Amino acid sequence: MEKVILIKYGELSTKKDNINYFLTRLRDNILFVLKDLNVKVDYDKGRMFIHTKEDFETVISSVPKVFGIHEINICYIIESIDFKEIADQTVNLLKEFSLKTFKVESKRSNKRIPLTSIELSKNMGAQILKNIPNLKVDVNNPEVLVNIEYRNSNTLVYFEQIKGLGGYPVGTLGKGLLMLSGGIDSPVAGYLTSKRGVKLEAIYFESPPHTSHEAKDKVISLARKLAIYNNDINLHIINFTEIQESIYKNIPHEYLITIMRRMMYRISAIIAYNRNCKVLVNGESIGQVASQTLTSMSAINSVVNIPVIRPLACFDKLDIIAIAKSIETYETSILPFEDCCTIFVPKHPVINPDKHKCEEYEKLIPYEELIYQTIKNHEILKITSKEEKQFEDLL
Repeated sequence: MEKVILIKYGELSTKKDNINYFLTRLRDNILFVLKDLNVKVDYDKGRMFIHTKEDFETVISSVPKVFGIHEINICYIIESIDFKEIADQTVNLLKEFSLKTFKVESKRSNKRIPLTSIELSKNMGAQILKNIPNLKVDVNNPEVLVNIEYRNSNTLVYFEQIKGLGGYPVGTLGKGLLMLSGGIDSPVAGYLTSKRGVKLEAIYFESPPHTSHEAKDKVISLARKLAIYNNDINLHIINFTEIQESIYKNIPHEYLITIMRRMMYRISAIIAYNRNCKVLVNGESIGQVASQTLTSMSAINSVVNIPVIRPLACFDKLDIIAIAKSIETYETSILPFEDCCTIFVPKHPVINPDKHKCEEYEKLIPYEELIYQTIKNHEILKITSKEEKQFEDLL
């Protein structure tokens, strides 16, 4: 009998003909987070198994943050389909628990077994009651749920269950570029996008000396939080000072935010194209601020052809905060360091900007040359989930 960690897929099981592609990526992502441990991972269309001689708690502490996993179990593989042998082994395992009630649930993928799943559960329950005194069946609220899966050549027995995050394995649905500010919303948007299988890179706009080095470090910390779910993240640092000052000096102030966002979208779209990212991702929520009215979104979005994903578009702010707390980005996000979007804010920003006015105002600044120079000189940091960062490239 071998003790392993059992992974259940959940939503991935619906993929049918493409399931091997998704499962291979899930296996690779699990191996990535466990790369410092001695483990082996194999799978079939129904289940994935992590084999290890390491401390099981060490392995299990990392795996729940891998997207694509529905459930995690400490499991015992019995190399037999003989009912008596399975019952004896199950009873021995249960004797290690201190409990008063239990329930048996059986699954039977091996159709050569003549009994139904319900009959197998009843028979196993009878064997447990016979061999462990003072134990009782509780079908509604048992202390231990005894799961038994009868397969073609072996049997799985497991008790403890840890809920996974679900979703799709990161990297199975291509790449996206996250517009990462230092606020609450964009890290949550990145998390939800990664959950749908999108591998993220991120872009951050700084404006020194108007924004501080602490503001940059704050964003790096947020990227590191997201890297826990994304394996690692390339963070593109854009020096936005010259563009932002040019906008401030030449554009009517009620249009400052709109024109600034249009420039950010243009730069992000170019970076996304160069990095083979298929979508932009941001934390916009309808009506939350002046640049997030439907009219503003339309005027800003019109400068790019790339799709823009807004996972939080219809979220209530309190719901966003709840997710931010659950993924441990909230406390970092509320640190009091300003970003580009919170400096030079006019008293009365336009909430229904005219796209044609935007185009006329933009003729007042040499934005194409400014964008070219900004992208040419931007830096890329490779962010991992650990307390380290390194320069990948300096363009």
